[in-house]
Amino acid sequence: MKRLYSLVGALLSAELLAACGGSSSFSSSTPMSVAPTAPSPAAPGVGLPQILRSQPAYSRYAPHRIRKDVQKESVLYSFAGGSDGVSPFATLTNVGGTLYGTTGGGGASGYGTVFKITTSGTESVLHSFASGSDGAHPFAGLTNVGGTLYGTTGGGGASSYGTVFKITTSGTESVLYSFAGGSDGATPVADLTNVGGTLFGTTEYGGASSYGTVFKITTSGTESVLYRFAGGSDGAKPVAGLTNVAGTLYGTTDYGGGSGCYSDGCGTVFKITTSGTENVLYRFAGGADGANPVASLTNVGGTLYGTTAYGGGSGGAGGVSGYGTVFKITTSGKKRVLYSFAGGSDGADPFAGLTNVGGALFGTTAIGGSSDNGTVFKITTSGTESVLYRFVGGSDGLRPLAGLTNVGGTLYGTTIRGGASGDGTVYSLSF
Repeated sequence: MKRLYSLVGALLSAELLAACGGSSSFSSSTPMSVAPTAPSPAAPGVGLPQILRSQPAYSRYAPHRIRKDVQKESVLYSFAGGSDGVSPFATLTNVGGTLYGTTGGGGASGYGTVFKITTSGTESVLHSFASGSDGAHPFAGLTNVGGTLYGTTGGGGASSYGTVFKITTSGTESVLYSFAGGSDGATPVADLTNVGGTLFGTTEYGGASSYGTVFKITTSGTESVLYRFAGGSDGAKPVAGLTNVAGTLYGTTDYGGGSGCYSDGCGTVFKITTSGTENVLYRFAGGADGANPVASLTNVGGTLYGTTAYGGGSGGAGGVSGYGTVFKITTSGKKRVLYSFAGGSDGADPFAGLTNVGGALFGTTAIGGSSDNGTVFKITTSGTESVLYRFVGGSDGLRPLAGLTNVGGTLYGTTIRGGASGDGTVYSLSF
């Protein structure tokens, strides 16, 4: 069974693994396979999300003529590697005007960090993960609950299947829960969602036949599995966080839903109650319909908006061609593609979710734009899209895999590569 993610393989096989410390950075106890793989149970110590594991290195399309950008981007901070952190994958969290985030690698032991940065660019590392019981490789962003931040690590913990942790804004960190694998779930790579003081999240692996889970956890660390995905028509591999709409949670699965996309299924949108009753709202068909929704959904007035990493355009039904889409879906499951990315200067492969600013949606594409370095775009809720910025690469930053954070009318984001040392950046974009 073929893996779909040629893009991120090209980004990470040579670049990220080297940047994050080579063979030791993303494996606390066993080497990480970088060959294309089918969904399979997580092994202890393998923290990198499945979406980031297929490795053929080639451009997704021929060069296109690049239009002049219409916005100015500023690099606030360039990560220096080593103890400073390497490759911020996740969207930043605003707490009182200061931004908090994670890096997937680097830190004192090479297993990732939590950092904070002011909107003027002063950065400091709050915590360096040590692997083992402490956790390793935080690929997700942080969730603010009453001034304390909560997050996940894809690896580490007591059994090396990942953790939920909390950290104060001054840097005091503690592990709340270590996943046990098997039916308990393994490899949480998504943000947590706060519903009335209880946190809800997903694991990419574990559960029934290792198709992933939805779990809840209290802020004191009591965890329970709400749902175990069954694969097939039910969906498989949730790598995105959950969205709360009036007390019901909505999410996506990367795989499952049908027989398209090399028989893995092209992904789903599902809903689940806080007590664990789950229903699939929509099953992606691949091709023009879109394939592989790997980001969280965004609620705008009760309608959900999201992205698919692939599909769109004129791709054949059940296939994975196309450069990705923006879609909308009602809470009852009526879905429509708003926009299909064209590749080239338009951007391609939106891995991140969308940010609502005054009714307009803002997002990133991981490649496309200038020399395949990625873009920032905006799109109306009726589907009119425009590229705001095309990353040039080098010190400018490249490969924006995360979404955007609005602070007082300025957007802030991260790139996993580029910057002064090539280890990623935090950038701002005025609009």
